[in-house]
Amino acid sequence: MRKDITAANEYHTPENTPHLLIDRLTCNSRFIFTGLFLKTVFKSRSLARRGLYKTQQWIDTSHDIFTDVERCGGRIHITGMDNIRNCDGPVVILSNHMSTLETMIFPGIIQPLKDITFVVKDALVNHWAFMDVMRSRNPIVLSRSNPRDDFRIVMEQGVEKLKNNISIVIFPQSTRRVEFRPEEFNSLGTKLASKSGVQVIPVAIKTDFWGFGKSSKYLGPIDRGKPIHIAFGEPMKVNGSGREAHQKIIEFIQSNLESWRDK
Repeated sequence: MRKDITAANEYHTPENTPHLLIDRLTCNSRFIFTGLFLKTVFKSRSLARRGLYKTQQWIDTSHDIFTDVERCGGRIHITGMDNIRNCDGPVVILSNHMSTLETMIFPGIIQPLKDITFVVKDALVNHWAFMDVMRSRNPIVLSRSNPRDDFRIVMEQGVEKLKNNISIVIFPQSTRRVEFRPEEFNSLGTKLASKSGVQVIPVAIKTDFWGFGKSSKYLGPIDRGKPIHIAFGEPMKVNGSGREAHQKIIEFIQSNLESWRDK
């Protein structure tokens, strides 16, 4: 991935980006991309186990996956990065959740502009391949089995992290879905922002380039015909219960998904 990706407001994969010959020779299967992804995963895990997986390594390995997506035929379009760059102080970043891809490349896009951590499921923190890396990033860990406990954890830990100038990325949907369902997009993030007195930045993503796998949901097929879109919206102030901001975030995601439908 190009190291100057965050230098401008937009990024678009150049038309002349080389496509790996070996990837094309494997009939556009998932084989090469999966191998490159696993190589990065094991490299990251090794560094984390030795206590060497710091912020720069997190950015670098995210860059590696970004680059591998492009080398295997993916085309990435990002807009609105100035909305992160020009927003003073920590924020709550709220995004729809479509695939594994956004989890992997967000650090390389956002972290150079703002210190971040994620709200994640405990299954990810306990996953044999990802646990060492995830724990090194000090995420906010939820069980998803007890909403009351999860709410308390986010309010307590989230407020503390925001006070320490660490922005928080939340995927409010209960699970990853290609289809966006507003009723599954909970208001946890806007409530955290309201309590902390910080702004929210909405993010709309279309990452169905990377599908779900049958044996492992992290190792699904890739569809080179589906461009990847990421749009960062303008920061929003959250007032009161946050209902108005929550609805605006949903509308931002829906409008972008609609505009990308035939692209």
